Amino acid sequence: MALRLILMRHAKSSWGDPLCDDFDRVLNTRGRRNAGTMGHWLAQHGYVPDEVMVSAAARTRETAQLVCSALPDAPTPTFHDGLYHAGRETILKYLHRGTGRTILLIAHNPGIGDFAEHFGRQPSDHPDFYRYPTCATAVFELSTDVWKDARFGTNQALDFTIPRDVEAAQ
Repeated sequence: MALRLILMRHAKSSWGDPLCDDFDRVLNTRGRRNAGTMGHWLAQHGYVPDEVMVSAAARTRETAQLVCSALPDAPTPTFHDGLYHAGRETILKYLHRGTGRTILLIAHNPGIGDFAEHFGRQPSDHPDFYRYPTCATAVFELSTDVWKDARFGTNQALDFTIPRDVEAAQ
């Protein structure tokens, strides 16, 4: 089986506390619902990771917990300070350390959207792909079977969706 990458932006976070540091912001009600929705969508489509890499920010940790709770036999996520607001080159460096066959990576915009835009041979034609809204999820099949050889512009985009589309289809 080829390597597979599931690339997800964190779910919608709360701006309710103006004194809260950006790193410590948690999900709002919609974000918690959307994270669960996307976890179920991944499970229904057979996109089940065996490795989960997550930015250490509160909203990405919470997104990962809710997504993984909807997945069968989900692995324990690993949290990385370096994925907090990481750019595409940094995200790629983290992927190069991957050990699973299917990695779920949860991080932030603008880096995650920029990464998705450049990772595939061809970008998705979904109208929200370039905006990469909260909880947007892209799935790629890699052109290599070794993570350290992953490169931009060489991978097959398999899927892209957002919570609004998944909820509308239910």
